[in-house]
Amino acid sequence: MKEVSYMDIHNEGITAFESDMFVHLHDSKLLIRYDSNLIAFKRMPNVQEFSKTEKYLHDYHLERNQKHLKFTFPPNEKIEKEVLAKLIREGYDIGFTELYTINPLNFPKVKKQPEIEVVPVSDSELEDFLALSYQQDSIYGSEFAARKRENNKLHFENSKFWQVLAYYGGIPAGGLEIIIQDQTVEIDGLFVLSEFQRKKVAAHLQQLVMESFPDKTVILVADGEDTPKEMYKKQNYQYAGFRYEAVKVLPNN
Repeated sequence: MKEVSYMDIHNEGITAFESDMFVHLHDSKLLIRYDSNLIAFKRMPNVQEFSKTEKYLHDYHLERNQKHLKFTFPPNEKIEKEVLAKLIREGYDIGFTELYTINPLNFPKVKKQPEIEVVPVSDSELEDFLALSYQQDSIYGSEFAARKRENNKLHFENSKFWQVLAYYGGIPAGGLEIIIQDQTVEIDGLFVLSEFQRKKVAAHLQQLVMESFPDKTVILVADGEDTPKEMYKKQNYQYAGFRYEAVKVLPNN
């Protein structure tokens, strides 16, 4: 199985600019999505380098009416102390993600429950998937949810992406999207509606992925401070590294 790093993680943004220090990713289709409109540092900046890069991104985003700044830092490295102090002083939200991998053969078998049906999304399930995803994405605002809906439609037409939907008692309950690469399959956007949580819906969703791609390494990124990562550990996912990130919402002028 492939040895995985953050370099294997899919990003919707395209490279707007690259230097020896960072890659600037930009997604013109979804300007308000933080995760595809950001600067990813290739090496850890000092405070002067960060300030210069911050101004560059600030000016770039303001020109396009984008109201956020996001930076990711090199994997498995702590943020330099002076940079960290600046981020805290200027009101950035600082967090980290963790990368997990699994050989599908190591995923614990889930006892099938008759009330749970998990299916790859086809034309007949697409509207259910779009409506359920819109409901989930609405926590980030109606504009984001509407734009994400259009993005999901594009992904449905793209063979690189595969959308999966779970029904509980015939009711849409959860879903996920996967990104298919040569040697990996990335689970993205796994969610289960609150009323259907703790009913093994997430496990059934993942099991379909494992059964469908037994010869690929399955990967996912978890919020380092959220509880779902504990579920992944219990399911035999292996920890493969961490990455710090910082986000700030710009004030309206």
